[in-house]
Amino acid sequence: MRKSKSLVVLVCSIVLGTQLIFSQTHAIQVDLKKIGSPIQKTMYGIFFEDINYGADGGLYAEMIKNRSFEFPQSLLGWTSFGKVEVRTDKPAFPNNPHYVRLSYPGHNVKQTGMDNEGFFGISVKQDAEYRFSVWARLPEGESSSIRIELIDPESSIFNSQTLTIDSKDWKKYQIVLKASKTELKGRLRIFLTSKNSLDIDHVSLFPVDTWKGRENGLRKDLAQALYDLHPGIFRFPGGCIVEGTDLNSRYEWKNSVGPVENRKLNENRWQYTFPNRFFPDYFQSYGMGFYELFQLSEDIGAEPLPVISCGLACQFQNHDDKENVAVNKLDPYIQDALDLIEFANGDVTTKWGKVRSDMGHPASFNLKMMAIGNEQWGSLYPERLEPFMKAIHAKYPNFKIVGTAGPSPDGKDFEFGWKEMKRLKADLVDEHYYKDPQWFLSNANRYDNYDRKGPKVFAGEYACHTKDRKNSFESALCEAAFMTGFERNADVVYQCTYAPLFAHVQGWQWKPDLIWFDNLRSVRSVNYYVQQLYGMNVGTNVLKTVENKLPLEGQDGIYASSVLDKNKNEIILKIVNTSDAEKKAAYTFNGMNKAERTGTHTILTSANPGQEKLDNPTAVVPVTNEIKVSGNTFEAILAPKSFNLYVIKL
Repeated sequence: MRKSKSLVVLVCSIVLGTQLIFSQTHAIQVDLKKIGSPIQKTMYGIFFEDINYGADGGLYAEMIKNRSFEFPQSLLGWTSFGKVEVRTDKPAFPNNPHYVRLSYPGHNVKQTGMDNEGFFGISVKQDAEYRFSVWARLPEGESSSIRIELIDPESSIFNSQTLTIDSKDWKKYQIVLKASKTELKGRLRIFLTSKNSLDIDHVSLFPVDTWKGRENGLRKDLAQALYDLHPGIFRFPGGCIVEGTDLNSRYEWKNSVGPVENRKLNENRWQYTFPNRFFPDYFQSYGMGFYELFQLSEDIGAEPLPVISCGLACQFQNHDDKENVAVNKLDPYIQDALDLIEFANGDVTTKWGKVRSDMGHPASFNLKMMAIGNEQWGSLYPERLEPFMKAIHAKYPNFKIVGTAGPSPDGKDFEFGWKEMKRLKADLVDEHYYKDPQWFLSNANRYDNYDRKGPKVFAGEYACHTKDRKNSFESALCEAAFMTGFERNADVVYQCTYAPLFAHVQGWQWKPDLIWFDNLRSVRSVNYYVQQLYGMNVGTNVLKTVENKLPLEGQDGIYASSVLDKNKNEIILKIVNTSDAEKKAAYTFNGMNKAERTGTHTILTSANPGQEKLDNPTAVVPVTNEIKVSGNTFEAILAPKSFNLYVIKL
């Protein structure tokens, strides 16, 4: 009996002791006496790839699908009626030779024309203006005309205008339609309204109100969402589409510049990569090409990071060497890389600098780095990367090259890739990881022991994947915790970009994604707000942040990092509580005087672990309140499962 009582007392003591340990205040020391490593302006950025209808049907504001009739099935996306003929003789644009001839149907009460379904519908907002344009000519007669209509799903007309064609030569015509109502699933209809035949090509419909008001522009709400991230780096255009399923389908940047009407169509590998999400009408018009991507990078204040093919097709989809360019035949690919630098930076008297200037940007885009290849692994990659590096550095000695360590964050191929990148002296090594929540929490210390003298790290693609692969607060919280390790190791990690960026709610192939949208609305995921809070609070230098002389990398569910912003004269504290219990953190700032200070506390938390919806886009958003700090200490109360950001003025 005595032994039993003793056992009960012992058990109670252990339980009470455990509760004391887990309810104790975390004593965190932040050292302002010895300022740490500088943080790159490129630290937090974005990665764009045309997946999930991210370009055509997404960020690129064009509303007409297959506008130049160049899809393999020439009228895919169109419904024709009457006398409609696809032709290729005497085309307007050599790279897009197909056009359509509309002819009299043979009877006054019959009709000739075409409907376009757009991307999951043609969607317009009431009272908004839309610019319709078409290239047309008269194969016969002195004039002809077409009627342009916006119709709803029941074929009722809610906007209509007539356009007269008056030239036998190819010529661009345009009108502006003002939508009389909001319609999500509309179509555009073109009627031939005269007996004379008419040739049409490059049929286009854009909102007048695009990002920066550009005619070949970007969708305003989606571009604004990128701007609001305050990115330091912008990686484009992929990703896997840079490699292509085969080399013929790889992204070729030279096909994406020059007059938009003459840019070659390319298939999109995400059309067929996942048979359960198959979209046979998913192509790349290149309307938002390298010029527009450089321009967007400039608009949002990010440094551009283009990715180009290294001569290897996607290794996941090709298990032998047949689809790859031999090392001794890489010269055209290497020349593409050199020409891209000239296109971005070259004087207007150079061949490719003049192309950029003629497109409307005489000034340099100030390109400083380039990624060669994407997710390649094994010996095939470094033996191809090496001649690229030699040629680029011979002409541009200070230009930075980003290599890759393959598609996985560990393993034999990853280790081999890093070894080769060190041998070749790549400037940065691109690491990718799509992992589960526990991996992200367990790897917050990933970069603590990386070689400080080797290439720097670019975390080019990462996202926390829960079992259902949805955007969720759980995944966002794990990403916030993991990113404290990026920040703490800013002497090694130079930049990072979440992936993928965009997803159409009807046209996705991959999830989770940072921003979801339909044709009229968009929602910024909770993961977006984690990226935004880091991107808006980069700082200039790391501050050593410890508890019991150790960095906070998950002890008691707490992850933390701190930075100094010399430009704004403030310190920024990021602290994540991944536990189910409220925690306390007592901060002491070594080297700070005891004056009273002001600051802000921003918290991101959610009682609902699910994702935001288009009809409730602000379900989970950061909340900011003002705080006061007396002296060189303050106590932070950390709500269960919360990401907390403190900004304190010095």
